[in-house]
Amino acid sequence: MWFHKHPYPPFIPETATRLIVGTLPPPRFSTGNLNAQDVDFCYGSSNGMLWKIWNRLYDLKLDFENTHFAIEQRKAFLKLERFGICDIVGGAYRHKIDASDLGMHGVQLRDILSILEQHPKVDTLIFTGGNSKNGPEYFFRKILNKAKIPFDCLDNQVPKIHQFNWAGRNIKTHSLTAPSKTANRAIGSMQAYKEAKQRDQNYNTLDFRVEQYRVVFNL
Repeated sequence: MWFHKHPYPPFIPETATRLIVGTLPPPRFSTGNLNAQDVDFCYGSSNGMLWKIWNRLYDLKLDFENTHFAIEQRKAFLKLERFGICDIVGGAYRHKIDASDLGMHGVQLRDILSILEQHPKVDTLIFTGGNSKNGPEYFFRKILNKAKIPFDCLDNQVPKIHQFNWAGRNIKTHSLTAPSKTANRAIGSMQAYKEAKQRDQNYNTLDFRVEQYRVVFNL
């Protein structure tokens, strides 16, 4: 069994008001076997869509290559827009070396409640996935349940919105459709996607995510 350790510490600028919360990047980011289109930074996988979505939403003109410049582009954007990134999983064991959330065993979670105490400006968590097993919201619910902190639903439609109280403030959470290819099948079954696809045959799962994320990022 292989231990998949998260390769990056949380990246949280002092001005951050919103935290992106996922699980683990693909194993190659931990083993150092990146490809030419990967960026050695949070969500830097060439197969992932988060930075591609941000690139479209904010017209960033990002480089998608394994360079120091590409890393600095991303850090500058996060600081400017007051985003932080704090994946909830610090590490997990795997029988197979792959990126499946369901393939994680013996998961070691980060102490995200303490992290929130240390960053009092943060008032929003944005999960890159919902409440399916081993997803970021799933693990966060376990943390809240253990601490006996209520998690109140404000909107049960995807992207779902919840609220909880911690460190003297109300914090909202949004659960996005995951920016990974594994979520494409789920998107394809959604009625909203089917209707959009009927109107425009060129419409794709990236377009769907851009529209959803635009609402959550208040653009």
